[in-house]
This record gives sequence, structure tokens and C-alpha cells, in this order.
Amino acid sequence: MADSEKIFHKIITQLPNGIEGNFFAAKCIKSTNGKTAAFLWKGNMIFKLDKQSQLDALNLDDSKIGTHLYAPEKQMKGWILIPAKHSNKWSYFAKQAIKYINK
Repeated sequence: MADSEKIFHKIITQLPNGIEGNFFAAKCIKSTNGKTAAFLWKGNMIFKLDKQSQLDALNLDDSKIGTHLYAPEKQMKGWILIPAKHSNKWSYFAKQAIKYINK
């Protein structure tokens, strides 16, 4: 199991309102209401975030607006990719994503 995947599983255990699921071919974090909050893709995490959290995430080096998994030329509104080098921030953004989609 890759380091990113280990971190992903650790985050799941720390989220009281998060459960593991699938988002197309990716492992994801879902809220108990069934909405997807984040997913693991090619060793990075992509989070659904509110405006302020999006800005905070985009301030991290090499973070960027997420794109469709199989159509990388199409941006995903409200989704931010945070690379593995910032995996120490993933737990924080996972909590923000769960909070946002549960509004």
C-alpha cells in the first residue's frame, strides 16, 4: 500500500462523519449523507471546499483546481487538488470538506 493510501485510511478513521467509498475508480471520503467530500487520485487528494478553504489550499505549493478524472482539460468547480507533499494538511482539508458538504 502506498504512503498516500495509508494516510487516506488514517484520515478516514479520524473523521466521525466520514466513511470510505468509491468515486468512479478512486477511493473517496463520503459524508454520512452520501455526498463525496474528497478522493484519492494518483497519489494526491482532491477536496470539495468552500471559497475560503479553496483559497487556503491554493496557497499551498503545487496545489491546483481539480480536473475531471478522465478529462483533465475540464476543471471541477469547487474541487482542489492538494499534492502528496502536503499530506500533513490532508486531514485538515478533509474536515473542512466534510463540514462544507454537510451544510
